Amino acid sequence: MAANPGFPLVLDVKGWPVAVIGGDEEAAEKSQRLLDSGARVTVISPTLKEPLRRLAASGKIIHRGRFFRDADLEHTILILNTIRGDRDFAQMLLAQAREKGVLLWSVDYPEASSVTMPAVVAAGHVRIAISTSGMAPALSGFMKEDLEHVLDKEFIEFVEWLGQLREQAKADEPDAEKRRALLHEALDGFRFLGRVHYPKVWQDKRSQPATDLQSHTDTQ
Repeated sequence: MAANPGFPLVLDVKGWPVAVIGGDEEAAEKSQRLLDSGARVTVISPTLKEPLRRLAASGKIIHRGRFFRDADLEHTILILNTIRGDRDFAQMLLAQAREKGVLLWSVDYPEASSVTMPAVVAAGHVRIAISTSGMAPALSGFMKEDLEHVLDKEFIEFVEWLGQLREQAKADEPDAEKRRALLHEALDGFRFLGRVHYPKVWQDKRSQPATDLQSHTDTQ
């Protein structure tokens, strides 16, 4: 299947009902991300792992202790399907979600999804979404881990200061152009710089002569 970069958007789920199918660690992680975004989360699964049991016991999520039913699509805007290894279920879910106008993400089955879930780096108010268009999902995880180290406590404080400066400028300076110049001046000198360190297997491949690469391709 050809890679599909999609059309990146941020979905406002605050106060809206969202369903998560599955009860494992993946379902727990997705449920927590939804809760952090203000969604009303219902988890549909006969059993729950400990993180989800705690969320259910505290009343932060609603737990339906059963398998998915068609009626679960009636009162939700988004379904996150964390069930792995069941392509038929994912395809069935996609057909029903399209019929009902509900957004759907199915783990491991981008072709049976209407939305994708990028890896997200959260640093204070900043969110960086990382997607490889389904080509190399593991790479997104590695990039997320490294960016979380770069965007540290000082970066979070810097963004907070910029927000306060913006609010103060809005209160003190009526001229929009002058406000924009003030905020640009505050960012003068800021750079987000980095260097990619590639794995040895890639470096070895790059160092092969072109003739070797062509010979290898011809034998496939």
